[in-house]
Amino acid sequence: MRIDKFLWSVRVFKTRTVASEACKSGRVTMSGQFVKSSRDVKEGDIIEVKKNPIWRKYKVKKLLKNRVGAKLVDEHVEDLTPKEELEKLEMIRKSGILSRPRGYGRPTKKDRRDIEKLLNEDDGWPLDFEDNDE
Repeated sequence: MRIDKFLWSVRVFKTRTVASEACKSGRVTMSGQFVKSSRDVKEGDIIEVKKNPIWRKYKVKKLLKNRVGAKLVDEHVEDLTPKEELEKLEMIRKSGILSRPRGYGRPTKKDRRDIEKLLNEDDGWPLDFEDNDE
């Protein structure tokens, strides 16, 4: 099974297109190597996915044919994300910088840049899927 289809099937990404774009932009690795969306997945593989602001780590338990419901995801994939990463995510959520009180409207351009800087300060990954030839 292709890695983009697998990540979509176990609900890591909302659409298969988003999963494919994540592979193209270097936010999906297997065994420390960046992968293309056509890479095959086998049982026992470890997949790391960059979902801002943290890297999530998954182990493939069982392959599947179609997308499964949220309750059945645990049968097919095991979440191995380190506690440090989850604590980092919780700290950012509690800081309130990512949430806006109701009625405050959209963030300004400066607010958006500040949020992106906070999320990307440690690794320099872009939030969008544009090609960056640096």
